Amino acid sequence: MAGHEREPVLVADAGATSVHLTVYANDGTALASYDDMSVPEDRLSGQLRNLLRYAPAPTAVGHRIVHGGPELRRHTVVDDTVREEIALTADLAPSHVPPALHVLDAARELLPNVPHVACFDTAFHTGLPPAAREFAVPESWREEYGVRRYGFHGLSYAWALGRTAELLDRPPGELRIVIAHLGGGCSVCAVRDGVSVDTTMGFTPLDGLVMTCRSGAVDPGALTWLQTRHGLSAQEIDDALNHRSGLLALSGSSGDTRDLVRDRAAGDTRAALALDVFTHHCRAGIASMAASLDRLDALVLTGEIGVDQPEVREEICAGLGVLGVTGGLRVPPASDGVRALPVSEPDAAVPVVVVPSGETRQIDRETRRLLRAG
Repeated sequence: MAGHEREPVLVADAGATSVHLTVYANDGTALASYDDMSVPEDRLSGQLRNLLRYAPAPTAVGHRIVHGGPELRRHTVVDDTVREEIALTADLAPSHVPPALHVLDAARELLPNVPHVACFDTAFHTGLPPAAREFAVPESWREEYGVRRYGFHGLSYAWALGRTAELLDRPPGELRIVIAHLGGGCSVCAVRDGVSVDTTMGFTPLDGLVMTCRSGAVDPGALTWLQTRHGLSAQEIDDALNHRSGLLALSGSSGDTRDLVRDRAAGDTRAALALDVFTHHCRAGIASMAASLDRLDALVLTGEIGVDQPEVREEICAGLGVLGVTGGLRVPPASDGVRALPVSEPDAAVPVVVVPSGETRQIDRETRRLLRAG
């Protein structure tokens, strides 16, 4: 692809109940966009069709795919074989992959003569060392079924790494940082010399930290006990852990930290408990990731909570003195939505940095990079 403004790339990021469609110019400028946080799956293709009526005609389409499974380990051009491989991962991320496939199919039908690129959140973690990658489960599970740590939020981590490197004026390949993606889904990643070496999410996006409506890590013995002693089915447990747990379950009212901070201030003890559990697990996740590094050049926070919820950010960092991270963080000025911003004091032993979420911009970059290389 030649570097020209008239060669726009359409980026599609579809989730369980939302779709984000953006057409980018070569310089990263958004030429057209459509965002809907409540669109049902059967309307996704219609919204894509509407965008294409007024947006510049894309020369390529980049698709966010949360799970690449054991076979799809790097971003790749989609053909029928790749599409079927993606479909095999649908039950590993049931809230994410099926709607993404729906948009992928619609986009390939509407734009059959341009390349479509699948960008996988799991690709960033492909090189996880065995000690971080392997679960201590029977070999047949690992070898035959592919049960291992895949890690997620990779596109977010790649974007945050690049922006942090720019802020610190150091090459990404020299950095040793911990990045926490805190949003609807939450995870933490250790990056050593520009490469993911550990992460809190595992086989599926359900593992790790407490999230808005997802449980995060739960003793597997509790789950088998609920099945054998109380007769809960696998489907009932799956639904509860993915949709009725997390901050929502702890508070009994909301999975949104903005609501919980407000309710806590009004004396709601369950909201206070939810925030205490959430920040405790965030600190534990950050500390465990730091254990994979021999130094900590920065703690990076991204995602809606990490960037836009200063009260939660402060509570997390104030409890990380053992890592050289301290509280007393500043609320940064309004960002342009791209740059990393420091929130710690200039002389902080470990800088704390916030990076606005940039998955769609990263997909645009990865799509162009892959097609240039091809």
